[in-house]
Amino acid sequence: MEVIINNNIFQQASAYAQQKGLNLTDVIEDFLLRFIGHNKAAAEQPVPDVVLSLLGAGTPIADDDLNAREAYNQYLEEKYK
Repeated sequence: MEVIINNNIFQQASAYAQQKGLNLTDVIEDFLLRFIGHNKAAAEQPVPDVVLSLLGAGTPIADDDLNAREAYNQYLEEKYK
């Protein structure tokens, strides 16, 4: 399969990638993976232990309290009793 791209766009993208120290092929592959719903970078990197240690931290809030405003108000009431 042959892919044709506008030469002007290719030259601009190549210059931009070079300025940023990026590989144009990697940038395009990453974009296409995001476009189709796959994230290569996330799949290759394990979740750090620090992030895993935070799972489940804190108290859950009610589903209808989208901004946790009610939970924060309760926290303040308890704090300043």
